[in-house]
Amino acid sequence: MARTRRKIGEILKRWGVINDQQIEEALATIKKTGQRTGEALIELGYAKETDIAKALASQFDMEYIDLDQPDAINKENISLLPADVVKKYLVLPLEQVNGRLKVLIHDPMDLETLDNLRFRMNCEIDTALGARTKIKEYIDHLLGDAKLDIDQTVRALTLDAHAHSIDIQTPVTETPNETKKDAYDAQQAPIIRLVHQIITSAINSRTSDIHIEPFFDRVRLRYRIDGVCHERNRIPKRTHPAVIARLKIMAGVKVEEKRIPQDGRIKVKIHNEIVDIRFAVCPSHHGEGCVMRILRRESAQVGLANLGLQDDTRQAFERIIRRPNGIFLVTGPTGSGKTTTLYTALDVLNQPNRKIITAEDPVEYNLAGINQCQINEHIGLSFARVLRAMLRQAPNIILVGEIRDKEVADVAIQAALTGHLVFSTLHTNDAPSAITRLIEMGVKPFLVASSIQAVMAQRLTRILCPHCKVPDPTPNPRLLRLCGFRERDLQGKTIYKPVGCDQCSSTGYFGRKGVYELMQMNTELRELSFKRAPINQIRAAAAASGMRNLLGDAKLKILDGLTTPEEVARITQVEGTFEFNDEETSHG
Repeated sequence: MARTRRKIGEILKRWGVINDQQIEEALATIKKTGQRTGEALIELGYAKETDIAKALASQFDMEYIDLDQPDAINKENISLLPADVVKKYLVLPLEQVNGRLKVLIHDPMDLETLDNLRFRMNCEIDTALGARTKIKEYIDHLLGDAKLDIDQTVRALTLDAHAHSIDIQTPVTETPNETKKDAYDAQQAPIIRLVHQIITSAINSRTSDIHIEPFFDRVRLRYRIDGVCHERNRIPKRTHPAVIARLKIMAGVKVEEKRIPQDGRIKVKIHNEIVDIRFAVCPSHHGEGCVMRILRRESAQVGLANLGLQDDTRQAFERIIRRPNGIFLVTGPTGSGKTTTLYTALDVLNQPNRKIITAEDPVEYNLAGINQCQINEHIGLSFARVLRAMLRQAPNIILVGEIRDKEVADVAIQAALTGHLVFSTLHTNDAPSAITRLIEMGVKPFLVASSIQAVMAQRLTRILCPHCKVPDPTPNPRLLRLCGFRERDLQGKTIYKPVGCDQCSSTGYFGRKGVYELMQMNTELRELSFKRAPINQIRAAAAASGMRNLLGDAKLKILDGLTTPEEVARITQVEGTFEFNDEETSHG
């Protein structure tokens, strides 16, 4: 009788990785999204990818290989498979014995890949299991795709007009139905290959934005990684017009137009995955500069557990977003993660019995089951007009990308007062400032007081790389004071510092999490709002009611070993938002 395979949840529970409650929550997520058990557990933050890979290896009685271990596999054996096969299928050849090829895979259920490998290599295939991300990183590192050698590419470019008139009229924006001609062009045309390398290197290095900036004698290429810009190889000045023209072709904008800004979108296929890129080009004194925002779907669906909310804040957040009406505002500067927070809230609320409509400028991520509307000011499709039209669609929940003026604010408030739950963003330094900002826009104080349910301010702080962080025996006392720490706060606590390794590209940081300040409206705060009280009174009342300010939340992340005083001080100095005194720091 065949032995029944144990379930992933049962294996992880037996290992002490998860508990029954977490299994139940994962099952509920699976019913809603159709994900696999492992994917759901990773998204919820209850298990790591390596835990899932080990459990799959146990479930299928396979060997598990940890690529983080030195000499886990023999690098010389990479030549046992063609490079294109290794990249396409994300497999690593381990050894070949007696005509049988052993490969490292990440999905034991992907029988199609194994069949293709048998057909391509004309031999029998044995398998071992590893984590998908680790395999991908290993391949990128080993085959050199993660490094951008622009100098080698531009050797093929001549100094004459050919560098500026190279055949870029045939787009090689790779699609799921990529043709052989596209692949041939990507290998042969120097400008096409250069652009492909720029984008591929950015994706491999977890870049959020690519900046191409022309100057008098050079063109600077910078990648924004975890919110910080890093300069990469310079692009030769003579290739700049051709690079911009190539990107315009890919983005579907006018190549010949160089006098006005233009926006577009690029879709490319990298490592067998479709990547969406938002493209913006703008004329400058020394030529056209461009910024490309890499839109990763997983960044918009990180899961509530992975936002970085403290337990008490997360519980309050969940209660607030489940209210039937009112306005919930998320505030902060550009790039502070406001959209991700709102998308996460919508993902929690996205059920068949609720109708959700959004008005966004632009629509960055497509969310299944949600009606999303793109703002277009050029044809009069403004936030206010879309919002009024939304109310005739009988929604339960409305998301307005941003409250920019009194007209939008008034319509949003009327929607909240007539039984709709409204989510939106506002550009203020902290949560209490949102109240005074709305009143300064011209919204009547009694409407602000009655419609706002809560305001959450946030920032993003870089998280220490778990592979290389070490305790800091002598943390900088000046930075500790700047972060609001007192001597008693540090008793029995460990402060960590970054080191740098291959996993984090020697930065010492890997990824970001939010720092939050959640202000829930109560009777006192509504009364102060109605009376147009100054911001310092509203802030003091919010703190007295239990609001943990931004600095207090950042301090907890330092004490938990997630970030550093240097990182918090960097945000403090750049943003100028973490004001504190003895009373405020006591909440941290």
